[in-house]
Amino acid sequence: MRLIDHHIVGGTAGATGRRSPVLNPSAGEVQAEVALGDAALLERAVAAALAAQPAWAATNPQRRARVMFEFKRLVEANMQELAELLASEHGKVIADAKGDIQRGLDVIEFACGVPHLLKGEYTQGAGPGIDVYSMRQPIGIGAGITPFNFPAMIPMWMFGVAIVCGNAFILKPSERDPSVPVRLCELMLEAGAPEGILQCVHGDKEMVDAILDHPAIGAISFVGSSDIANYVYERGARNGKRVQAMGGAKNHGIVMPDADMDQVVRDLSGAAFGSAGERCMALPVVVPVGEGTAERLIEKLLPEIESLRLGISSDPDAHYGPVVTGDHKARVEGWIAKCEAEGGKILVDGRGFTLQGHEKGFFVGPTLIDHVTPDMESYKNEIFGPVLQIVRAPDFEAALALPSKHQYGNGVAIFTRNGHAAREFAARVNVGMVGINVPIPVPVAYHTFGGWKRSAFGDTNQHGMEGIKFWTKIKTITAKWPDGSLDGGNAFIIPTMA
Repeated sequence: MRLIDHHIVGGTAGATGRRSPVLNPSAGEVQAEVALGDAALLERAVAAALAAQPAWAATNPQRRARVMFEFKRLVEANMQELAELLASEHGKVIADAKGDIQRGLDVIEFACGVPHLLKGEYTQGAGPGIDVYSMRQPIGIGAGITPFNFPAMIPMWMFGVAIVCGNAFILKPSERDPSVPVRLCELMLEAGAPEGILQCVHGDKEMVDAILDHPAIGAISFVGSSDIANYVYERGARNGKRVQAMGGAKNHGIVMPDADMDQVVRDLSGAAFGSAGERCMALPVVVPVGEGTAERLIEKLLPEIESLRLGISSDPDAHYGPVVTGDHKARVEGWIAKCEAEGGKILVDGRGFTLQGHEKGFFVGPTLIDHVTPDMESYKNEIFGPVLQIVRAPDFEAALALPSKHQYGNGVAIFTRNGHAAREFAARVNVGMVGINVPIPVPVAYHTFGGWKRSAFGDTNQHGMEGIKFWTKIKTITAKWPDGSLDGGNAFIIPTMA
Protein backbone atom coordinates (compact mmCIF):
# COMPACT_ATOMS: atom_id res chain seq x y z
CA MET A 1 0.00 0.00 0.00
CA ARG A 2 1.46 3.35 -1.05
CA LEU A 3 1.99 5.75 1.86
CA ILE A 4 1.73 9.50 1.35
CA ASP A 5 3.88 10.91 4.11
CA HIS A 6 4.62 14.44 5.25
CA HIS A 7 6.59 16.82 3.14
CA ILE A 8 8.21 18.97 5.83
CA VAL A 9 11.58 20.37 4.89
CA GLY A 10 14.09 19.00 2.44
CA GLY A 11 11.86 15.99 1.88
CA THR A 12 12.08 14.75 5.46
CA ALA A 13 9.03 13.05 6.88
CA GLY A 14 7.35 12.17 10.11
CA ALA A 15 4.26 10.25 11.11
CA THR A 16 2.13 9.68 14.18
CA GLY A 17 0.97 6.19 13.28
CA ARG A 18 -2.52 7.42 12.38
CA ARG A 19 -3.46 7.01 8.73
CA SER A 20 -6.38 7.87 6.47
CA PRO A 21 -7.35 6.05 3.26
CA VAL A 22 -6.96 7.73 -0.12
CA LEU A 23 -9.57 6.37 -2.51
CA ASN A 24 -9.83 5.88 -6.24
CA PRO A 25 -13.37 7.23 -6.76
CA SER A 26 -13.70 5.63 -10.21
CA ALA A 27 -13.04 2.16 -8.81
CA GLY A 28 -14.41 2.68 -5.32
CA GLU A 29 -11.24 1.24 -3.83
CA VAL A 30 -8.44 2.34 -1.51
CA GLN A 31 -5.33 3.13 -3.53
CA ALA A 32 -3.06 4.66 -0.85
CA GLU A 33 -2.90 5.89 2.72
CA VAL A 34 -1.92 9.30 4.02
CA ALA A 35 -0.10 9.66 7.33
CA LEU A 36 -1.87 12.08 9.66
CA GLY A 37 0.18 14.56 11.64
CA ASP A 38 -0.21 16.21 15.01
CA ALA A 39 0.90 19.31 16.91
CA ALA A 40 4.44 17.95 17.34
CA LEU A 41 4.80 17.56 13.59
CA LEU A 42 3.48 21.08 13.03
CA GLU A 43 6.08 22.33 15.51
CA ARG A 44 8.81 20.93 13.27
CA ALA A 45 7.34 22.68 10.26
CA VAL A 46 7.07 25.99 12.14
CA ALA A 47 10.67 25.71 13.29
CA ALA A 48 11.81 25.22 9.71
CA ALA A 49 9.67 28.15 8.57
CA LEU A 50 11.03 30.43 11.30
CA ALA A 51 14.58 29.54 10.29
CA ALA A 52 14.00 30.20 6.58
CA GLN A 53 11.61 33.16 6.48
CA PRO A 54 13.84 36.12 7.49
CA ALA A 55 16.35 35.52 4.69
CA TRP A 56 13.55 34.92 2.20
CA ALA A 57 11.86 38.19 3.23
CA ALA A 58 15.20 39.97 2.77
CA THR A 59 15.51 38.56 -0.77
CA ASN A 60 14.53 41.27 -3.22
CA PRO A 61 11.10 40.91 -4.85
CA GLN A 62 12.39 40.32 -8.37
CA ARG A 63 14.42 37.32 -7.20
CA ARG A 64 11.39 35.90 -5.43
CA ALA A 65 9.45 36.45 -8.65
CA ARG A 66 12.06 34.47 -10.58
CA VAL A 67 11.36 31.47 -8.36
CA MET A 68 7.67 31.83 -9.25
CA PHE A 69 8.49 31.99 -12.97
CA GLU A 70 10.49 28.77 -12.66
CA PHE A 71 7.77 27.11 -10.59
CA LYS A 72 5.23 27.98 -13.28
CA ARG A 73 7.50 26.45 -15.93
CA LEU A 74 7.93 23.26 -13.92
CA VAL A 75 4.20 22.85 -13.30
CA GLU A 76 3.51 23.32 -17.00
CA ALA A 77 6.22 20.79 -17.87
CA ASN A 78 4.62 18.27 -15.48
CA MET A 79 1.01 19.10 -16.35
CA GLN A 80 0.02 15.65 -17.61
CA GLU A 81 1.51 13.83 -14.61
CA LEU A 82 -0.15 16.24 -12.18
CA ALA A 83 -3.52 16.03 -13.94
CA GLU A 84 -3.52 12.23 -13.94
CA LEU A 85 -2.55 12.13 -10.27
CA LEU A 86 -5.22 14.68 -9.38
CA ALA A 87 -7.91 12.86 -11.37
CA SER A 88 -7.04 9.50 -9.82
CA GLU A 89 -7.65 10.78 -6.28
CA HIS A 90 -10.43 13.32 -6.84
CA GLY A 91 -12.36 11.64 -9.66
CA LYS A 92 -12.66 14.62 -12.00
CA VAL A 93 -11.80 13.94 -15.63
CA ILE A 94 -8.34 14.78 -16.98
CA ALA A 95 -9.45 17.88 -18.89
CA ASP A 96 -11.10 19.25 -15.77
CA ALA A 97 -8.02 18.39 -13.70
CA LYS A 98 -5.87 20.38 -16.13
CA GLY A 99 -8.26 23.30 -15.75
CA ASP A 100 -7.87 23.04 -11.96
CA ILE A 101 -4.09 23.30 -12.35
CA GLN A 102 -4.24 26.09 -14.93
CA ARG A 103 -6.49 28.24 -12.78
CA GLY A 104 -3.91 27.96 -10.02
CA LEU A 105 -1.14 28.86 -12.44
CA ASP A 106 -3.04 32.01 -13.37
CA VAL A 107 -2.49 33.25 -9.81
CA ILE A 108 1.17 32.18 -9.91
CA GLU A 109 1.48 34.27 -13.07
CA PHE A 110 -0.08 37.22 -11.25
CA ALA A 111 2.35 36.69 -8.35
CA CYS A 112 5.28 37.01 -10.75
CA GLY A 113 4.46 40.74 -10.91
CA VAL A 114 5.19 41.20 -7.20
CA PRO A 115 7.94 43.85 -7.66
CA HIS A 116 5.23 46.22 -8.85
CA LEU A 117 2.54 44.94 -6.49
CA LEU A 118 4.58 45.54 -3.34
CA LYS A 119 5.36 49.17 -4.08
CA GLY A 120 4.27 51.47 -1.26
CA GLU A 121 3.10 55.09 -1.23
CA TYR A 122 5.20 58.22 -0.86
CA THR A 123 4.43 61.85 -0.09
CA GLN A 124 7.23 64.38 -0.29
CA GLY A 125 6.80 67.50 1.81
CA ALA A 126 3.88 66.32 3.91
CA GLY A 127 5.04 68.94 6.40
CA PRO A 128 8.02 71.27 6.74
CA GLY A 129 10.92 69.05 5.76
CA ILE A 130 8.83 65.96 6.42
CA ASP A 131 8.30 63.02 4.04
CA VAL A 132 5.81 60.19 4.62
CA TYR A 133 6.04 56.80 2.98
CA SER A 134 4.70 53.29 3.45
CA MET A 135 6.02 49.83 2.83
CA ARG A 136 4.39 46.40 2.67
CA GLN A 137 6.14 43.78 4.76
CA PRO A 138 5.38 40.05 5.08
CA ILE A 139 3.27 38.65 7.91
CA GLY A 140 5.94 36.04 8.65
CA ILE A 141 4.40 32.56 8.59
CA GLY A 142 1.10 31.88 6.86
CA ALA A 143 -0.95 28.70 6.65
CA GLY A 144 -3.52 27.37 4.23
CA ILE A 145 -6.21 24.76 4.89
CA THR A 146 -7.61 23.61 1.56
CA PRO A 147 -10.55 21.44 0.40
CA PHE A 148 -10.68 18.29 -1.72
CA ASN A 149 -12.46 19.77 -4.73
CA PHE A 150 -9.56 21.86 -6.08
CA PRO A 151 -6.36 20.24 -4.78
CA ALA A 152 -4.14 22.26 -7.15
CA MET A 153 -5.90 25.56 -7.77
CA ILE A 154 -6.75 26.60 -4.23
CA PRO A 155 -3.33 25.80 -2.72
CA MET A 156 -1.69 27.83 -5.49
CA TRP A 157 -4.15 30.68 -4.92
CA MET A 158 -2.91 30.81 -1.35
CA PHE A 159 0.79 29.96 -1.32
CA GLY A 160 1.65 31.72 -4.58
CA VAL A 161 0.77 35.15 -3.24
CA ALA A 162 1.90 34.44 0.34
CA ILE A 163 5.37 33.21 -0.63
CA VAL A 164 6.12 35.86 -3.23
CA CYS A 165 5.34 38.52 -0.60
CA GLY A 166 8.17 37.14 1.55
CA ASN A 167 6.30 34.79 3.87
CA ALA A 168 6.92 31.15 4.71
CA PHE A 169 3.83 29.01 4.15
CA ILE A 170 2.51 25.77 5.68
CA LEU A 171 -0.11 23.96 3.61
CA LYS A 172 -2.62 21.52 5.14
CA PRO A 173 -4.43 19.99 2.15
CA SER A 174 -7.44 17.69 2.22
CA GLU A 175 -6.55 14.18 3.27
CA ARG A 176 -8.85 12.87 0.52
CA ASP A 177 -6.55 13.87 -2.37
CA PRO A 178 -3.18 14.87 -0.90
CA SER A 179 -0.70 13.80 -3.59
CA VAL A 180 -0.83 16.82 -5.90
CA PRO A 181 -0.22 19.34 -3.07
CA VAL A 182 2.87 17.35 -2.09
CA ARG A 183 4.12 17.41 -5.70
CA LEU A 184 3.55 21.16 -5.86
CA CYS A 185 5.73 21.61 -2.77
CA GLU A 186 8.43 19.48 -4.35
CA LEU A 187 8.30 21.53 -7.54
CA MET A 188 8.56 24.76 -5.54
CA LEU A 189 11.77 23.48 -3.96
CA GLU A 190 13.04 22.47 -7.38
CA ALA A 191 12.21 25.97 -8.63
CA GLY A 192 14.60 27.46 -6.09
CA ALA A 193 12.53 28.25 -3.01
CA PRO A 194 14.61 27.71 0.15
CA GLU A 195 13.78 24.71 2.31
CA GLY A 196 11.18 25.68 4.89
CA ILE A 197 9.46 28.30 2.75
CA LEU A 198 6.71 25.99 1.44
CA GLN A 199 5.83 22.93 3.48
CA CYS A 200 2.98 20.43 3.41
CA VAL A 201 1.59 18.76 6.50
CA HIS A 202 -1.26 16.25 6.38
CA GLY A 203 -3.86 15.77 9.03
CA ASP A 204 -7.43 16.03 10.20
CA LYS A 205 -9.07 18.25 12.83
CA GLU A 206 -6.16 17.69 15.20
CA MET A 207 -3.78 19.32 12.72
CA VAL A 208 -6.28 22.09 11.89
CA ASP A 209 -6.60 23.02 15.56
CA ALA A 210 -2.84 22.97 15.99
CA ILE A 211 -2.52 25.44 13.12
CA LEU A 212 -5.27 27.68 14.50
CA ASP A 213 -3.64 27.76 17.92
CA HIS A 214 0.04 28.08 17.04
CA PRO A 215 1.33 31.50 18.13
CA ALA A 216 3.94 31.76 15.38
CA ILE A 217 1.43 31.48 12.54
CA GLY A 218 0.21 35.00 11.77
CA ALA A 219 -2.36 34.47 8.99
CA ILE A 220 -4.60 31.62 7.88
CA SER A 221 -6.50 31.10 4.64
CA PHE A 222 -9.25 28.47 4.51
CA VAL A 223 -11.70 27.12 1.93
CA GLY A 224 -14.36 24.55 2.85
CA SER A 225 -17.88 24.25 4.24
CA SER A 226 -19.47 27.24 5.94
CA ASP A 227 -19.76 25.69 9.38
CA ILE A 228 -16.07 24.84 9.44
CA ALA A 229 -15.18 28.20 7.86
CA ASN A 230 -17.01 29.92 10.72
CA TYR A 231 -15.15 27.75 13.24
CA VAL A 232 -11.77 28.48 11.62
CA TYR A 233 -12.48 32.20 11.52
CA GLU A 234 -13.64 32.46 15.13
CA ARG A 235 -10.88 30.30 16.62
CA GLY A 236 -8.14 31.84 14.50
CA ALA A 237 -9.29 35.41 15.18
CA ARG A 238 -9.60 34.67 18.87
CA ASN A 239 -5.94 33.67 18.78
CA GLY A 240 -5.00 37.00 17.22
CA LYS A 241 -4.53 35.77 13.66
CA ARG A 242 -5.57 37.36 10.40
CA VAL A 243 -8.10 34.92 8.86
CA GLN A 244 -9.91 34.62 5.55
CA ALA A 245 -12.30 31.67 5.53
CA MET A 246 -14.34 30.87 2.43
CA GLY A 247 -17.43 28.75 2.95
CA GLY A 248 -20.20 27.08 0.98
CA ALA A 249 -22.44 28.29 -1.80
CA LYS A 250 -25.79 27.91 -3.49
CA ASN A 251 -25.30 29.84 -6.70
CA HIS A 252 -28.30 30.83 -8.81
CA GLY A 253 -28.63 31.29 -12.54
CA ILE A 254 -31.41 33.74 -13.45
CA VAL A 255 -32.83 33.13 -16.93
CA MET A 256 -34.72 36.09 -18.36
CA PRO A 257 -37.34 35.54 -21.11
CA ASP A 258 -35.09 37.17 -23.73
CA ALA A 259 -32.04 34.97 -23.00
CA ASP A 260 -30.35 32.93 -25.72
CA MET A 261 -31.85 29.63 -24.56
CA ASP A 262 -29.50 27.40 -26.54
CA GLN A 263 -26.50 29.10 -24.96
CA VAL A 264 -28.12 29.00 -21.51
CA VAL A 265 -28.61 25.25 -21.76
CA ARG A 266 -25.02 24.64 -22.85
CA ASP A 267 -23.76 26.85 -20.02
CA LEU A 268 -26.02 25.23 -17.42
CA SER A 269 -24.95 21.76 -18.45
CA GLY A 270 -21.30 22.50 -17.73
CA ALA A 271 -21.88 24.72 -14.71
CA ALA A 272 -24.30 22.38 -12.94
CA PHE A 273 -22.83 18.98 -13.78
CA GLY A 274 -19.16 19.62 -14.57
CA SER A 275 -16.77 18.14 -12.00
CA ALA A 276 -19.84 16.24 -10.70
CA GLY A 277 -21.10 19.52 -9.23
CA GLU A 278 -18.29 19.54 -6.67
CA ARG A 279 -17.47 23.22 -7.14
CA CYS A 280 -18.24 26.12 -4.85
CA MET A 281 -18.88 28.09 -8.05
CA ALA A 282 -21.19 25.51 -9.63
CA LEU A 283 -24.70 26.60 -10.66
CA PRO A 284 -27.01 24.18 -8.81
CA VAL A 285 -30.10 26.43 -9.01
CA VAL A 286 -31.67 27.82 -12.18
CA VAL A 287 -34.40 30.46 -11.93
CA PRO A 288 -36.46 30.88 -15.10
CA VAL A 289 -38.47 34.10 -15.06
CA GLY A 290 -42.02 33.37 -16.19
CA GLU A 291 -43.79 30.08 -16.83
CA GLY A 292 -43.12 30.24 -20.55
CA THR A 293 -39.40 30.62 -19.93
CA ALA A 294 -39.47 27.63 -17.58
CA GLU A 295 -41.17 25.39 -20.11
CA ARG A 296 -38.80 26.38 -22.94
CA LEU A 297 -35.81 25.84 -20.67
CA ILE A 298 -36.93 22.36 -19.60
CA GLU A 299 -37.72 21.37 -23.17
CA LYS A 300 -34.13 22.09 -24.18
CA LEU A 301 -32.48 20.91 -20.96
CA LEU A 302 -33.83 17.36 -21.03
CA PRO A 303 -32.08 16.23 -24.25
CA GLU A 304 -28.92 18.06 -23.22
CA ILE A 305 -28.82 16.15 -19.93
CA GLU A 306 -29.56 12.86 -21.69
CA SER A 307 -26.50 13.44 -23.89
CA LEU A 308 -24.11 13.75 -20.93
CA ARG A 309 -21.58 10.96 -20.59
CA LEU A 310 -20.35 9.78 -17.20
CA GLY A 311 -17.06 7.96 -17.08
CA ILE A 312 -14.00 7.14 -15.09
CA SER A 313 -11.57 9.99 -14.57
CA SER A 314 -9.27 8.82 -17.38
CA ASP A 315 -12.06 8.57 -19.98
CA PRO A 316 -11.34 11.34 -22.54
CA ASP A 317 -14.96 11.31 -23.74
CA ALA A 318 -16.56 11.66 -20.30
CA HIS A 319 -18.18 14.97 -19.37
CA TYR A 320 -17.70 14.25 -15.70
CA GLY A 321 -16.62 11.47 -13.36
CA PRO A 322 -17.53 10.14 -9.91
CA VAL A 323 -17.95 12.11 -6.72
CA VAL A 324 -15.10 11.92 -4.24
CA THR A 325 -16.22 9.22 -1.77
CA GLY A 326 -18.95 6.69 -1.15
CA ASP A 327 -20.16 8.72 1.81
CA HIS A 328 -20.49 11.79 -0.38
CA LYS A 329 -22.42 9.79 -3.00
CA ALA A 330 -24.86 8.70 -0.29
CA ARG A 331 -25.15 12.29 0.94
CA VAL A 332 -25.98 13.64 -2.53
CA GLU A 333 -28.54 10.91 -3.16
CA GLY A 334 -30.01 11.63 0.27
CA TRP A 335 -30.57 15.26 -0.71
CA ILE A 336 -32.30 14.15 -3.92
CA ALA A 337 -34.64 11.97 -1.86
CA LYS A 338 -35.18 14.83 0.57
CA CYS A 339 -36.11 17.23 -2.21
CA GLU A 340 -38.54 14.70 -3.66
CA ALA A 341 -40.14 14.22 -0.25
CA GLU A 342 -40.44 18.00 0.11
CA GLY A 343 -42.46 18.21 -3.10
CA GLY A 344 -39.86 18.66 -5.81
CA LYS A 345 -40.69 17.00 -9.14
CA ILE A 346 -37.79 14.86 -10.36
CA LEU A 347 -37.48 15.13 -14.13
CA VAL A 348 -34.16 13.28 -14.39
CA ASP A 349 -33.08 10.98 -11.55
CA GLY A 350 -29.38 10.20 -11.16
CA ARG A 351 -29.70 7.96 -8.12
CA GLY A 352 -28.51 4.38 -8.44
CA PHE A 353 -26.33 5.06 -11.46
CA THR A 354 -23.67 2.41 -12.11
CA LEU A 355 -20.97 2.27 -14.76
CA GLN A 356 -20.37 -1.08 -16.39
CA GLY A 357 -17.05 -2.48 -15.29
CA HIS A 358 -16.82 0.06 -12.48
CA GLU A 359 -19.82 -0.87 -10.40
CA LYS A 360 -18.08 0.08 -7.14
CA GLY A 361 -17.32 3.62 -8.36
CA PHE A 362 -18.92 6.60 -6.66
CA PHE A 363 -21.07 7.74 -9.60
CA VAL A 364 -24.16 9.94 -9.38
CA GLY A 365 -26.07 10.57 -12.58
CA PRO A 366 -27.18 14.07 -13.60
CA THR A 367 -30.35 15.02 -11.77
CA LEU A 368 -32.92 17.69 -12.67
CA ILE A 369 -35.64 18.66 -10.18
CA ASP A 370 -38.49 21.09 -10.97
CA HIS A 371 -40.89 23.02 -8.72
CA VAL A 372 -38.34 23.54 -5.97
CA THR A 373 -39.36 26.28 -3.53
CA PRO A 374 -37.36 28.49 -1.13
CA ASP A 375 -38.82 26.83 1.96
CA MET A 376 -37.29 23.43 1.10
CA GLU A 377 -34.24 22.31 3.08
CA SER A 378 -32.73 20.93 -0.11
CA TYR A 379 -32.82 24.46 -1.55
CA LYS A 380 -31.48 26.13 1.57
CA ASN A 381 -28.43 23.86 1.79
CA GLU A 382 -25.50 23.05 -0.46
CA ILE A 383 -25.84 19.64 -2.14
CA PHE A 384 -22.40 19.68 -3.82
CA GLY A 385 -23.26 17.11 -6.47
CA PRO A 386 -24.59 16.85 -10.05
CA VAL A 387 -28.04 18.11 -9.11
CA LEU A 388 -29.81 21.05 -10.78
CA GLN A 389 -32.87 22.49 -9.05
CA ILE A 390 -35.42 24.65 -10.87
CA VAL A 391 -37.01 27.44 -8.83
CA ARG A 392 -39.60 29.28 -10.91
CA ALA A 393 -39.98 33.05 -10.49
CA PRO A 394 -42.93 35.10 -11.80
CA ASP A 395 -40.92 38.25 -12.52
CA PHE A 396 -37.54 39.99 -12.30
CA GLU A 397 -38.02 41.22 -8.71
CA ALA A 398 -38.87 37.75 -7.43
CA ALA A 399 -35.86 36.30 -9.23
CA LEU A 400 -33.59 39.00 -7.79
CA ALA A 401 -34.83 38.27 -4.27
CA LEU A 402 -33.95 34.56 -4.34
CA PRO A 403 -30.14 34.80 -4.32
CA SER A 404 -30.27 38.04 -2.36
CA LYS A 405 -32.12 36.41 0.56
CA HIS A 406 -30.32 33.06 0.51
CA GLN A 407 -27.93 32.30 3.39
CA TYR A 408 -25.08 31.92 0.90
CA GLY A 409 -23.80 34.76 -1.23
CA ASN A 410 -20.93 33.33 -3.24
CA GLY A 411 -21.82 33.67 -6.92
CA VAL A 412 -24.79 34.35 -9.16
CA ALA A 413 -25.42 34.69 -12.89
CA ILE A 414 -28.04 36.34 -15.05
CA PHE A 415 -28.73 35.36 -18.65
CA THR A 416 -30.27 38.13 -20.73
CA ARG A 417 -29.88 40.30 -23.82
CA ASN A 418 -31.22 43.31 -21.91
CA GLY A 419 -28.38 45.57 -20.77
CA HIS A 420 -30.57 47.52 -18.36
CA ALA A 421 -31.80 44.33 -16.66
CA ALA A 422 -28.24 43.05 -16.35
CA ARG A 423 -26.97 46.35 -14.97
CA GLU A 424 -29.81 46.60 -12.46
CA PHE A 425 -29.29 43.01 -11.35
CA ALA A 426 -25.54 43.38 -10.89
CA ALA A 427 -25.98 46.54 -8.83
CA ARG A 428 -28.73 45.25 -6.55
CA VAL A 429 -28.11 41.53 -5.97
CA ASN A 430 -26.76 40.71 -2.50
CA VAL A 431 -24.02 38.36 -3.70
CA GLY A 432 -20.23 38.74 -3.93
CA MET A 433 -19.52 37.60 -7.50
CA VAL A 434 -21.85 38.20 -10.46
CA GLY A 435 -21.82 36.78 -13.96
CA ILE A 436 -23.66 38.39 -16.86
CA ASN A 437 -24.13 35.63 -19.43
CA VAL A 438 -21.20 33.93 -17.68
CA PRO A 439 -22.31 30.82 -15.75
CA ILE A 440 -19.29 30.43 -13.45
CA PRO A 441 -18.16 33.97 -12.63
CA VAL A 442 -14.75 33.17 -11.09
CA PRO A 443 -12.77 36.42 -11.45
CA VAL A 444 -9.45 36.41 -13.29
CA ALA A 445 -6.33 36.21 -11.14
CA TYR A 446 -5.62 39.95 -11.03
CA HIS A 447 -9.09 40.60 -9.62
CA THR A 448 -10.25 38.95 -6.40
CA PHE A 449 -12.36 35.97 -5.40
CA GLY A 450 -14.76 36.10 -2.46
CA GLY A 451 -18.40 35.75 -1.53
CA TRP A 452 -20.73 37.38 0.96
CA LYS A 453 -22.87 36.25 3.89
CA ARG A 454 -22.17 32.64 4.96
CA SER A 455 -19.97 32.11 1.93
CA ALA A 456 -17.05 34.05 3.43
CA PHE A 457 -15.81 35.00 6.89
CA GLY A 458 -13.28 37.80 7.16
CA ASP A 459 -13.00 40.99 5.17
CA THR A 460 -10.29 40.18 2.60
CA ASN A 461 -10.70 38.17 -0.60
CA GLN A 462 -8.43 35.61 -2.27
CA HIS A 463 -5.71 36.61 -4.77
CA GLY A 464 -5.50 39.88 -6.74
CA MET A 465 -4.58 42.97 -4.75
CA GLU A 466 -6.75 41.73 -1.88
CA GLY A 467 -4.40 38.76 -1.62
CA ILE A 468 -1.35 41.02 -1.53
CA LYS A 469 -2.99 43.01 1.27
CA PHE A 470 -3.90 39.88 3.21
CA TRP A 471 -0.40 38.42 3.20
CA THR A 472 1.36 41.69 4.08
CA LYS A 473 1.16 44.35 6.74
CA ILE A 474 1.62 48.06 6.18
CA LYS A 475 4.31 50.07 7.88
CA THR A 476 4.13 53.87 7.55
CA ILE A 477 7.21 56.03 8.12
CA THR A 478 7.21 59.75 8.83
CA ALA A 479 10.75 61.08 8.29
CA LYS A 480 12.42 64.43 8.95
CA TRP A 481 16.12 64.94 8.46
CA PRO A 482 17.77 67.61 10.64
CA ASP A 483 19.33 70.62 8.96
CA GLY A 484 22.27 70.60 11.35
CA SER A 485 20.61 72.42 14.22
CA LEU A 486 20.19 70.41 17.40
CA ASP A 487 17.55 72.80 18.72
CA GLY A 488 14.45 71.02 17.47
CA GLY A 489 11.83 73.12 19.23
CA ASN A 490 9.38 71.85 21.80
CA ALA A 491 9.66 68.04 21.77
CA PHE A 492 6.74 67.66 24.21
CA ILE A 493 4.08 68.78 21.75
CA ILE A 494 2.64 66.21 19.34
CA PRO A 495 3.93 67.02 15.84
CA THR A 496 1.48 68.28 13.22
CA MET A 497 1.78 68.85 9.50
CA ALA A 498 0.76 72.52 9.77
